[in-house]
Amino acid sequence: MIALATFRLAAYVRSHRVYQALLLTLAMLAILYGSKAPRGAEVGVLTDGGVLIIPILAWTARSLLDTEPDPQREMSAIQVGGRGREVAAGLAAAFAACTVLAALGLGWALLLGVSQAPRGRMLAAVLILHALAALTGTALGALTSRAVVRSPAVSIMALVLGFLAMLLLSTSSLHWLTVPLIAWMKAANAGHLLDELPELATVSLVWCLIGLGTYAWLRRRVG
Repeated sequence: MIALATFRLAAYVRSHRVYQALLLTLAMLAILYGSKAPRGAEVGVLTDGGVLIIPILAWTARSLLDTEPDPQREMSAIQVGGRGREVAAGLAAAFAACTVLAALGLGWALLLGVSQAPRGRMLAAVLILHALAALTGTALGALTSRAVVRSPAVSIMALVLGFLAMLLLSTSSLHWLTVPLIAWMKAANAGHLLDELPELATVSLVWCLIGLGTYAWLRRRVG
């Protein structure tokens, strides 16, 4: 399974699809961190960056999972011993790619986007949110990949609308019905992130796992 995940990452890079996501990430970072955040606003700015990179991460996961042709994906399932292992390898590869881009975004922000990097528990909280952003992007990208949504046009619209739905639900009292992205931003900008992080992280993780589980269930049914 690890070999298949590595193979898919390599195929994603060789196909040059990785440059689409990389260029989008660099453009977003250049705009978002065009000037350094003032002292005291570092955590809020870093959290905003973690939220705004999610659609790019979803695009990354979707593109990686769509790189392999359908017949090759069937052969991969046979070679690794079943559909479950093949699905897990694809998700692992997609999460690895999303993690690299999320780390790139956070590294850029810490070096060039803030006047002073947060330390200790605040830095740990920011790292947790970026890890959850990578997981959220992986889930959203997987659910809109070709194996689940056959039409490319519908797939792209579903990805964009899915992210917008997260944002809209996050602004309401029903923010627990999705990954509460706006609640992340509100807590960080209000200085309450450490107090609210356990609840926000738990809700976010549960919904990411539900999304990934739904993808795995759909893949076992549709191939």
